[in-house]
Amino acid sequence: MSIRLKSGVAALVVALASCSFGQQRPTTKPSSAGQAANKNYPRTLNSDDGLAVISAALDSRVRPFFGGDCSHLVHAIYERAGFSYPYETSYELYDGAGKFQRVWYPQPGDLVVWRGHVGIVVRPSRHVFYSFLRAGPTTDDYQSPYWISRGTPRFYRYVKNAPCAGCTSAAARVPRIREGK
Repeated sequence: MSIRLKSGVAALVVALASCSFGQQRPTTKPSSAGQAANKNYPRTLNSDDGLAVISAALDSRVRPFFGGDCSHLVHAIYERAGFSYPYETSYELYDGAGKFQRVWYPQPGDLVVWRGHVGIVVRPSRHVFYSFLRAGPTTDDYQSPYWISRGTPRFYRYVKNAPCAGCTSAAARVPRIREGK
């Protein structure tokens, strides 16, 4: 493992270790109270799900499965974490993808998206995200001068119960072992 990759993984582990999930702020725009009782109301990733996404990002087995850019890396990480969605480019994600809901206050595991780039929020209080950058898969500050020059990012959270044509769950792809032979 290269020094840069090791330092990126170490930074990600430190960021996760110091995350505080006890304080919850509203994450989406306010809506009517009646929607919460509706079983079709979108259920988005919770804090534990976000940690599963970040754990998948740290999993070295993900790296060989992505196609070499940010959107493929993010797609592979979400697949590994068990949250399937049809592959979409960062431009498509920025415009609003079917499996993601725009949120105003990101939490760990959410997408941070610019036109032409996407990453996964690791520690929102420090603006840390994980993505495929020039140095390879690593972390960076989405409020650094470079990222600010790219424009205002949008944040999206995965919706668990959104329809997903063409998606298969990770469990459905695991080969079954036949007993008796």
